[in-house]
Amino acid sequence: MSQLLELLFGQYSAYQAIDIALEITAVVFGFLSVWYAKKNHIWVFPTGLISTSIFVYLLWKWALLGDMMINAYYFAMSVYGWYVWTRKTNDQATPISRTNIKEKRISFVIFITTLVFVYAVYQSAGKWTSWTAYVDTVTTAMFFVGMWLMARRKIENWIFWIIGDIISLPLYFHKGLTFTSLQYLIFTIIAIYGFLAWKHVLTNSKVIA
Repeated sequence: MSQLLELLFGQYSAYQAIDIALEITAVVFGFLSVWYAKKNHIWVFPTGLISTSIFVYLLWKWALLGDMMINAYYFAMSVYGWYVWTRKTNDQATPISRTNIKEKRISFVIFITTLVFVYAVYQSAGKWTSWTAYVDTVTTAMFFVGMWLMARRKIENWIFWIIGDIISLPLYFHKGLTFTSLQYLIFTIIAIYGFLAWKHVLTNSKVIA
C-alpha cells in the first residue's frame, strides 16, 4: 500500500505545501466547471475562471508552457463564453446547436494555428526534449477548439474534450501531477455524460420546434 501511495503521490514531496493546496483548489473548481457545463449552466464560466487562473500560475511556475497556454486561453474563452451564453436574441439566450460549415472551418483554422503556435513556442524555448512536448502540442490544439465550441454552445465541443481528456490522463500522471491526472479521468466521464445530456436537449428542442 505504501508503495502505491509513493507511486501516486511521491512527486509531491518536492513541492511546496501552498502549491499542492492551490492545485487541489484548481482541480475542485475544474470539476465544478465541467459539471456545470454538463448541466448546461452558466456557472461553468465563473468556476472555470477560478480554476484556470490558478493553473496558469502553477504551470508557469513549473515551466509547463503548453499547459499554461491552454489555461490562459480557457480563461479568455470563459469570459467570451459567459458573454455569448447570456446574450439574448429576441429575449432568448443562445441555445445549444450544431456547428455550421463556417464554424467547422474556423475550428480547423484554430486547430492548425494552435499546432503551429505551440510548436514555435516550444522550439524557441528549447522544450523539444521529451515525447510529452509533441503530445502537449496536439492536446493543446484539441482543447483550444473544444473551448471555443463550448463558448459558442456547440454540442461538438464534447467530442474534442473527450478525446483530449483521454490523452491527458496518462500524460499528466507521467508528468507527476497525480491530482490533475485523476481530474482528467473524472473529466472524461463527465464529458461523455455531458455530450449525451446536450444531445438530449438538442433533440428535444428540435421535436418541440
